[in-house]
Amino acid sequence: MEQNQLDSETLSCSICLDLLKDPVTTSCGHSYCMKCINTQWDEEDQKGIHSCPQCRETFTPRPVLKKNTMLAALVEQMKKTGLQAAAADHCYAGPEDVACDFCTGRKLKAIKSCLICMVSYCENHLQPHLDVPAMKKHKLVEPNKNLQENMCSKHDEVMKMFCRTDQKCVCLICLEVEHKGHDTVTAATERIERQRELEERRGNIQQRIQDREEDVKLLQQEVEAINHSADKTVEDSEKIFTQLIRLLQERSSEVKQQIRSQQETQVSRVKDVQEKLEQEITELKRKDAELEQLSHTQDNNQFLLKYPSLPELSESTHSSSINIRPLRHFEDVTAAVSELRDKLQDILRDKWTNNSLMVTEVDVLLSGPEPKSRAGFLKYSCQITLDPNTANTRLGLSEGNRKVTVINQHQSYSSHPDRFTGWPQVLSRKSLTGRCYWEVEWRGKRVHISVTYKNISRAGGGTECGLGFNDKSWALVCLQNSFSFLHNYIWTSISGPGSSRVGVFLDHTAGLLSFYRVSETMTLLHRVQTTFTQPLLAGVWVGNPGASAEFCKLK
Repeated sequence: MEQNQLDSETLSCSICLDLLKDPVTTSCGHSYCMKCINTQWDEEDQKGIHSCPQCRETFTPRPVLKKNTMLAALVEQMKKTGLQAAAADHCYAGPEDVACDFCTGRKLKAIKSCLICMVSYCENHLQPHLDVPAMKKHKLVEPNKNLQENMCSKHDEVMKMFCRTDQKCVCLICLEVEHKGHDTVTAATERIERQRELEERRGNIQQRIQDREEDVKLLQQEVEAINHSADKTVEDSEKIFTQLIRLLQERSSEVKQQIRSQQETQVSRVKDVQEKLEQEITELKRKDAELEQLSHTQDNNQFLLKYPSLPELSESTHSSSINIRPLRHFEDVTAAVSELRDKLQDILRDKWTNNSLMVTEVDVLLSGPEPKSRAGFLKYSCQITLDPNTANTRLGLSEGNRKVTVINQHQSYSSHPDRFTGWPQVLSRKSLTGRCYWEVEWRGKRVHISVTYKNISRAGGGTECGLGFNDKSWALVCLQNSFSFLHNYIWTSISGPGSSRVGVFLDHTAGLLSFYRVSETMTLLHRVQTTFTQPLLAGVWVGNPGASAEFCKLK
């Protein structure tokens, strides 16, 4: 192996560090792959000086290199020798293999282990077990590293028996000493019994696997159905919106055409009146000119003779008879179109939101991002009232069951299965689904502002009942100068100062729960992203004397 390693290094290219390919030798005696040295010298062509990468001897002009046939033959021989050595190495036992116990020196891999001889054999040393009649009855198994575990550590005997009393394998000597009088059977007999149990357990597991695979198939079918329904709905919606847009465009075109037609009619009517007035003005100016000319006649007799012959003025078209409206010719149409737009916006914004998303769970796909401002959160505000039937007897309710306070005297509440008997807690009356937002004003040393599944335990003082101490509830722990988050008895510290008002935003379908410090701005304290499997109830823990929590009225 050392000689092979030496040959491998000697016959390697110092550029690519691999065995030489098409070896060439420079005049300084160093050898390289033809491609490697030519590539390097191609880069040195611009300098006009080519050098050996190892000894840096320079050559001018660039040498013409030819394949070194002797080195090439040595490389090929090296490759064959290496493959043969690798094939031989493959038969020897490595660190992870079971070695033959009969081999001396470097051990070969074992191919079988004998449970009678308690020895592992390679292919050569296994042959007697295949040829000798007495050994053919021995039980051969796949190579086993742990054969010594079958030997009794006290008596160095094969453990062929099983003690059912102590549930352990024993040898025949143990059977007569430590386990005398115990319920014992042969290991083979016990194996048959355990094998039966194993097959039964495997059958149960395989049945469960089959059931779960069926469930997975059903869920996959549901996914495909959801995707198909969503794709078809998107396609149909696009068609309907396209039709709606086309109808609006057609109606817009009709309105435009009607406006232009009325425009033409009205303009024509006005121009007709305008033309008549202009004709009348021309006639009046002509008559005025005649009268002016007559007024300048100096001959009194001529003036008197011509004056009676002047025609009388025809009846005038007075401007007062023309109905000139204020500048509101088509504003009524604009108002009507604006009214239509407003109604359409109402339908798309409000009625669409309330009535169109009727498919189960579709709202999670269409839910928008979490609001960024308090005004945005207030759009989802809900009125939280507390359920007296859940309140611990140390808690008093007020302000229309919106405020809870720790009091000294126990309240005379009636017995109810929903009441917390050990923890000073109370829950909301109604379940929370969809998007909800509420705010809690708290006082005292410590308050838990929480949401929980309805099936949280109520009786006793165990962690299964405490808000935040189990996997059914999530709680923001409010202290005088800090906050922490608590779920399944795992505490998460929250940096930053405390606050007497906390906002809670729940998007049940999206599995989102966020707690905020409420002041002039909303500051995120902690966010939970999970999957809610049941409707939730709001709740609070108020354990210190005088502590209180009030669910605020939001405008």
